[in-house]
Order: sequence, then C-alpha cells, then structure tokens
Amino acid sequence: MIEPTSEADARFREWMRDNLTRAAQHFGLKITGKPRFGWLDRSISAPARRDDRTYWLRVVSEDPQWTHLDFWTGNRDANAITGVSKPYVLDVYEWAEWRQQRAEIMTRLSGRRCSPTDVLRTSITLPEHWWTELHRTISVISATPTHRVNADQDKVTQRIRERFGGQVDPAVDRWDTVHGDLHWANLMRPEFGLLDWELWGRGPAGTDAATLLCYSLLIPDVAERVRTLFADVLASPTGRIAQLYVVARLLRRIDGGDFPDLAKPLAQHARSLLGR
Repeated sequence: MIEPTSEADARFREWMRDNLTRAAQHFGLKITGKPRFGWLDRSISAPARRDDRTYWLRVVSEDPQWTHLDFWTGNRDANAITGVSKPYVLDVYEWAEWRQQRAEIMTRLSGRRCSPTDVLRTSITLPEHWWTELHRTISVISATPTHRVNADQDKVTQRIRERFGGQVDPAVDRWDTVHGDLHWANLMRPEFGLLDWELWGRGPAGTDAATLLCYSLLIPDVAERVRTLFADVLASPTGRIAQLYVVARLLRRIDGGDFPDLAKPLAQHARSLLGR
C-alpha cells in the first residue's frame, strides 16, 4: 500500500478511516482486517463480521457534482449480473459530510487477489479452469443488456486522437457490455472471482481483454496467455481500437505518475498495433 506523501494526505486517510468506522456502526459490523485504500484514496474497504457471517465493507467519497454518473451506483447495479463469481451488494448507506459518502456492504469472495497492484509484476500460475472461468465471465458480461455507459464513441475518439493523432480511424463498429476495470488486483485466486464493478457498462468490444492484456505486459508469458484466450476479439477491427483506447488511457495515467514501469511496454504495444 502506498503511504501518504503529505500531512494533508495523512489527514484525509484518517478521515476515510472514520468514515469506515461510521459505516460499520451503521450496519452493526465489526471490522476484522486492515483497511485497504483504493485509487487516489477515494475509497476505503475492509473485511467485516456480523454475528457468524463475514462481509466486505467499502466506503467511497466523492465530490457531489459527480455522484449522478453511472460509476456511483455501479457495484449495486451489478447485482443484475448473475451466474458469475462476484460480490453482491446487500445494503447501501449514504451521507453528506464535506463530500458525499457511499457505504456498501457486500458479500465476500474467498481466496486472495492475483496481484497487490493493478499491474502484474511477478509471474503467476493459474489453473486451466481459472482461465476458462475468466473467459466465460467476460462472455456473460458482454451479453448483459444495460443502459450504463463505460465509454462512448466521443470518449474513445478523444483518448486515441490526443495520444495518436490521425494515425488510426477510431470509429467503433461493435459495442458490448464490459466490466471496464479488468486488472490483476480485481481478480481473485485460487478460485476465480472478479471485484470492483463501479465502471461496468457499454464500451468497445474487447475492452476487457485489451485492459487485462495491457496490465500483463511486464510478464510476457501471461500476456501471451491473455492474447491467446481472447484472440478472436483482440484480432478484430474493434478489438484493435479497444487496445489503442486502453493504451491511450493508461499512458494518460502514467503521465500523472501511475505505474511508470509500464510506459515502455505500452508504447511498444501501440507501435505494433499501428503497424510500425
């Protein structure tokens, strides 16, 4: 876990811990593990217990101007997706204090995350049935109807144009429902499970495969396994656009200081997609 870099960051984290405590008290839960902070410390979560049952408790804090967007209710909306291994939201509690807070009590998956970070940095061995379940889960998600939006044509065009200019036509000809944040810290093992459903919605077909591939590039054998598993969609015209969109999005995060070790592999991957 990244430690806070300033006194203000430390104060914010302490405030988020207080929010987690308030949510636990509201739901009658006892926190049973070390809290985990999400991206930019905008969320905090921890295992919790009530009587003899275990849960996962998460609190996200956001500026009220953004809470009308799809991500705000994504985890609960994802209850509509059944037949896959994922957490289900059991109850929600919101309150306003400086920002808007949303607490969600969820079912807890067994096992552990495949990686402590989004990017896979060490080799991992997963059983064949894990990969089969990954592929099946993405197929179930892609076939799920929804009005939620992960990325539309304007967003795809903007990201690709600002990174690659006019080198490629960014038009998407196939849209599916996507998880939208398929990285290694959101995947569970030894039994397959998929966490964090804030961003799911319609997006370019192949977005999830492209995302996992990009987050795997530091471990070539795993990247090749992902590429082989999703070969059909990744080799399609929209799959190519999805990969360039994901590369552009992740390079934008690298510009902001995230995972600099992924910059060179992403640039090389983009060059291969652009044919040079």
